[in-house]
Amino acid sequence: MLKLILGLLKGALVGGAIGYGAFAAGMDGGLLWVVYGVAGALVGLIAGRPLWALITDKDGTTWVSVLKALFGFGVGCGLYALVHKAWGGFELTLSFLDDKPRMFQHWQPVFAASVGGFLGAFFEIDDAIGGDAPSAKGKPAAAKPAAKPAARK
Repeated sequence: MLKLILGLLKGALVGGAIGYGAFAAGMDGGLLWVVYGVAGALVGLIAGRPLWALITDKDGTTWVSVLKALFGFGVGCGLYALVHKAWGGFELTLSFLDDKPRMFQHWQPVFAASVGGFLGAFFEIDDAIGGDAPSAKGKPAAAKPAAKPAARK
């Protein structure tokens, strides 16, 4: 449960920061799918086992983080496409950002934080499920019992 909450918070913070940067830069319209894809990719690099932990691990591989980043980019773009094209979203007015009503997926900080929180929770739970078993690499093999010599008559 703690990993789920930690992943949700890490993802929401990273996604919200990316979304707020896009909002402050005035990115709107056709480039929003890139914003949400980048938010998903960065969450993939830091959630679960982060990139720097995999680089310093002698038995680990950095390809895990690369694959999580690619998956996060695809999910971020896909969630935006799903909400924007298939569902259409709903109008939302957030007075701390802007007073005019916009569709939910066009509020970059809010939608990017929700995409990042979803992916962060997913990656934390995914890394927590199968990673507790100790690896057999580097451990000495168990000693076999010595065979008893055959009895002579």
